[in-house]
Amino acid sequence: MNLGTHIKNAKLELSKVIFPTKGQVKQAYISVLIVVAVITAFLALVDLAMSSIMSVILG
Repeated sequence: MNLGTHIKNAKLELSKVIFPTKGQVKQAYISVLIVVAVITAFLALVDLAMSSIMSVILG
């Protein structure tokens, strides 16, 4: 297979790709930020609880 055929096939496959719209990218970005914030808050609360428990145990 030569380079020309490879480039032609690559362009053909790239034409099949459906790229997200600006709104979809923004919505996904906001969703990721919300999920990360919730997980961060949960882990912070677990860390606080565990450190409090350890402080009580160790005196």
